[in-house]
Amino acid sequence: MVTTHRLASVRHLLQMAKWKQYELWVQSAQNKWEIVGLFPSTELATVVANTRTARTRLIEVIYDGSKMMGQEIIAELGNTRKE
Repeated sequence: MVTTHRLASVRHLLQMAKWKQYELWVQSAQNKWEIVGLFPSTELATVVANTRTARTRLIEVIYDGSKMMGQEIIAELGNTRKE
């Protein structure tokens, strides 16, 4: 059973912890991107990305508590941009 006290403790830990999240984005139009999902690791995100036919980007997002500290494109699949 989850109590209010336990939920408050978990929220407190998340607010103080540094953590990463992986976001999968798909290009739906020339200059339009839509988020497909959020993942705790790259493995599942990569599997989902490989099922897409459109251009996709896997982005690593770093948080300190609830504050986003930075983000980086770590993989791009599909039709890549023209050089």
